[in-house]
Amino acid sequence: MSSVLFTPLRAGELALPNRILMAPLTRARAGGEHLPNELMVRYYAQRAGAGLLITEATMVAADASAFVQEAGIFDDRCAAAWRVVTDAVHRRGGRIVMQLWHPGRAAHSGINAGSQPISSTDRAIRNDTIHLPGLGAQPYEVPRRLATEELPGIVKAFGDAAQRARAAGFDGVQIHGAHGYLIDQFLRDSVNDRSDAYGGSIAKRARLLLEVLDASIEAFGAGRVGVRLSPLVDYNDVADSAPAALLSWLAPEFERRGLAFVELRHGMHSDPDEQALARLVREHYRGALVLNGGFDQASGAAAIDSGLADAIAYGKAFIANPDLVARFAAGAPLNPLDPTTLYGGGAHGYTDYPSLAGDDA
Repeated sequence: MSSVLFTPLRAGELALPNRILMAPLTRARAGGEHLPNELMVRYYAQRAGAGLLITEATMVAADASAFVQEAGIFDDRCAAAWRVVTDAVHRRGGRIVMQLWHPGRAAHSGINAGSQPISSTDRAIRNDTIHLPGLGAQPYEVPRRLATEELPGIVKAFGDAAQRARAAGFDGVQIHGAHGYLIDQFLRDSVNDRSDAYGGSIAKRARLLLEVLDASIEAFGAGRVGVRLSPLVDYNDVADSAPAALLSWLAPEFERRGLAFVELRHGMHSDPDEQALARLVREHYRGALVLNGGFDQASGAAAIDSGLADAIAYGKAFIANPDLVARFAAGAPLNPLDPTTLYGGGAHGYTDYPSLAGDDA
């Protein structure tokens, strides 16, 4: 069996001990005030053996909740609470970056004190619902189209969040530009129907993402900043008419900035169209390329051996196996995932999956 997954990797300024990364995974355990807690400290510390931990999507604004109990980084209280997490991960020799996120039109006024969702557009997410406490599944609301003069404020929110992440002891940040959330609502042309400096051409649609990346680079340096994209994933009612052209334009911009890593979130890694996009990024970007989407150990190693990827991000496997790296190394069986405990709740299905040592530590 190939040992390439266990070899070190340099991603910008990040020295990773292996190429088995933990994907960003929203688990909604932070509570109503969006503050990391002791349960989250344990969860991340348990998984410190990953080459890199990428946190769950973390709110850059107090009125930007989409999952009710997701964690935030919008004030100093959040930063102080996250500091306990990063200290615990670092004590175990781990590395951790924060994923910075704004849901845009995927939010709802019912969980944001009456604040209307914002977006690149004034069109709601179609054919889907959001779960609201006490009300159950509800249609998504019509968002408020952001005015051009408001966009610097969005950039500042991300930049301030990056500064707080640094103060909280994170090793870097990843900008969430995927899955139909706010930045993706600007990037992809099925949603972005603007005619100002942030809409129309690819360069204009990409402007918000690049300005957010630059603000994050100012906080951390380019070698500690990454980005997540999902050009072919239609989650949250998004699509693009020319995903290859979009990536062909973006990848040289990432290279020009010297980003630490680019993560491509696939629907399924074996899809030929997904593989073609990964090769396209490879042509223009020399940093660490992380692939994510249905990989197991063998297919992850094969992607790295082939030169298509530098590292693989694992999601569900890390949820159920806090010691995933050790299990891969030992060829040990994996714990089965309990899908009923993915979102919300307590320790069950979160910090009580056993390790090979026979405990949950």
